[in-house]
Amino acid sequence: MWTVTARDAQIPALGFGTFTLVPDDCRRMVRAALDMGYRHIDTAQIYENEAAVGEALAEAGVPRHDLWLTTKVWVSAFRDGDLQRSVDESLQRLRVDHVDLLLLHWPNPEVELAETLGAIAAVKRAGKARHIGISNFTVALTEQAVALSPEPLVTNQVEYHPYLNQDPVLAAARGHGMAVTAYSPIAQGAIMGDPVLRDIGAAHGGRNEVQVALRWLIQQDGVCAIPRTRSEDHARSNLDIFDFELSADEMAAIKALQRPDGRQISPDGLAPKWDT
Repeated sequence: MWTVTARDAQIPALGFGTFTLVPDDCRRMVRAALDMGYRHIDTAQIYENEAAVGEALAEAGVPRHDLWLTTKVWVSAFRDGDLQRSVDESLQRLRVDHVDLLLLHWPNPEVELAETLGAIAAVKRAGKARHIGISNFTVALTEQAVALSPEPLVTNQVEYHPYLNQDPVLAAARGHGMAVTAYSPIAQGAIMGDPVLRDIGAAHGGRNEVQVALRWLIQQDGVCAIPRTRSEDHARSNLDIFDFELSADEMAAIKALQRPDGRQISPDGLAPKWDT
């Protein structure tokens, strides 16, 4: 599988996301994804399915060094001490002694960013996270985080799909040698039936809209994608995107789908003032 280089990290370009998967579905789907060949699994403390991910990892028996495991610290644990304790609890649930990537899930203006970054850097230095990063950070917040972090940040995980322009975030990440990890890469299903994606897929042997959107993402420099599904068939289809290539014109046609109301996820009380 392709990897994306970010600082000293080699991140599998396509991962399996677990957002909204209840434990039973999560365990079933992570195990199935690993059996299919996925080696990048994404979860978070707030998803309440880390234990199910851990069970699936143990059942699958994939060598630990072949896996890329990401989890995210929730905003209620951003203070020094709280963050480290929350990570220890995550590791227990995941049944591992470290994660490959540990992210700050959303910005939290109630806690000084320098304090939170110091705490997550301490987790890395303790060997409990190989790499650290951020999620849902704007350009301004990314610049602050890079300047304040005692350890390199390797990714900013954000909503990104054909309907949402993330050019400023992409430019900021690339400027610091960071990757962008795209969550909600199919706009929570809104791309289904899109005529542009449908026609491009037809030109590539009957690929579906999801495969085209995922290919568009990972074909961009420094971009990973973590689609989530409850269907084994869909997970298998999502993985089947490495044997065709979009032309420059097709890439541009998909980018032209971006629109001002394209954002799908912006929770009150968590979302920062987004870049325009």
